[in-house]
Amino acid sequence: MMRTLCLQAPSFDGFDGGAGSRYQARREIRSYWYPTWLAQVAAVVPDSKLIDAVPNGVPLSDIVGLAGDYDLAVLHTSTPSFSSDVRVVEALKSANPGLKAGFVGAKVAVEPSTSLTSSAAIDFVAGNEFDFTIKEIADGRDWSAISGLSYRDTDGSIRHNPPRAILQNMDELPFVTPVYKRDLTVENYFIGYLKHPYLSLYTGRGCKSRCTFCLWPQTVGGHRYRTRSVGHVIDEIRWAKAAFPQVKEFFFDDDTFTDDRPRTEAIARELGKLGVTWSCNAKANVPRDTLKVMRDNGLRLLLVGYESGNQQILHNIRKGMRIDVARRFTRDCHELGITIHGTFILGLPGETQETIEETIRFATEINPHTIQVSIAAPYPGTELYHEALEHGWLDEEHAQLVDASGVQIAPLHYPHLSHTEIFQSLEDFYRRFYFRAPKIASIVSEMVRSPDMMVRRLREGVEFFSFLRERRQLVH
Repeated sequence: MMRTLCLQAPSFDGFDGGAGSRYQARREIRSYWYPTWLAQVAAVVPDSKLIDAVPNGVPLSDIVGLAGDYDLAVLHTSTPSFSSDVRVVEALKSANPGLKAGFVGAKVAVEPSTSLTSSAAIDFVAGNEFDFTIKEIADGRDWSAISGLSYRDTDGSIRHNPPRAILQNMDELPFVTPVYKRDLTVENYFIGYLKHPYLSLYTGRGCKSRCTFCLWPQTVGGHRYRTRSVGHVIDEIRWAKAAFPQVKEFFFDDDTFTDDRPRTEAIARELGKLGVTWSCNAKANVPRDTLKVMRDNGLRLLLVGYESGNQQILHNIRKGMRIDVARRFTRDCHELGITIHGTFILGLPGETQETIEETIRFATEINPHTIQVSIAAPYPGTELYHEALEHGWLDEEHAQLVDASGVQIAPLHYPHLSHTEIFQSLEDFYRRFYFRAPKIASIVSEMVRSPDMMVRRLREGVEFFSFLRERRQLVH
């Protein structure tokens, strides 16, 4: 068995590149998702080590100093961080020329050849279901026989093996939370709308929705929702509850945890017996009866991707959601006491100044507890990316999707809507949503009730305004 390092590498200061990060970038406030996919690799490969550099403050010098302790290094990468990650691999190989090093993640899954040719230091990249691809490398199997692997042969030529079969029995995957316990400090992971400290994990892979912008289903997850059994999920939560008594909330990071409603309700009822507080991703179409079952069994919050308040834009991106259904769903959540963190995207195909205004009005009308506003990002491998290239919406200089400090840019532009207009609309959205008397009163009330929340919200406020100030400097 090769001594294996699973590495989320140092990159931009504050960069959030974990699996749950739908947009790999620096956030408005300090936010870090868990490196769940790398943790899954570490769980599959015995005696491996997981290092998540940015949240845990591990500098490159420390990691390079460990290079000689390993035979194999596996890095999770993304389009925004790829150039930086390549430099990390080159530093590791310089310190230990015998090290085998490669990448996993959506970026390399859809661009294996260009990824490998970007540096001679990259020995391999892995595609779909890369957990077991990496395990076979660590086991010492001949690379030519490993499905899902693209690699640099001994003569320097690049080889592409057949894709790996999709994993059918998700219960074959070992728990990731023991890896968290062994290698991570859970207190270093923050999400503004989740209780702190929190834990996040997956109970399945894939999403049946066809949203043109969404990265994971189109690149590494697929469009069939493959799930762990209810018992398997509950066994991990039971273990994690005992192992992490300080954790205040569990988050299920499946693209749409509520897609399989009978299973959702079954898991909820078992979670209720454990007495845990939990949250999950949800589409804005969950019926009230299911919402009630979830709430009655410990559900606190739903992360809901509304994306836009304009129906035509939702059709353009194949969201499969109707505005009237989303309104009713949101009203049900408010009445049932379920907190909503709503996410919105500016700059999707069909966007105009008028539709931006419509989305801002929609957000203030439905009034989720908190929001996140992102800028449409055409990741390679997505339908949005192909549309953008076909119609000339994406210029080459914007293809990395972030600026030199890791802040998300507005990469798309349209004949009627410029990069700058899209970029500036984000700050306007945030200000108009949060700087309303009822919303300010709600946040102040939350702070008054909890000293911990007061400290947290004040810190987040400072970070938020500093972030906006930095963005304004980019425009000027």
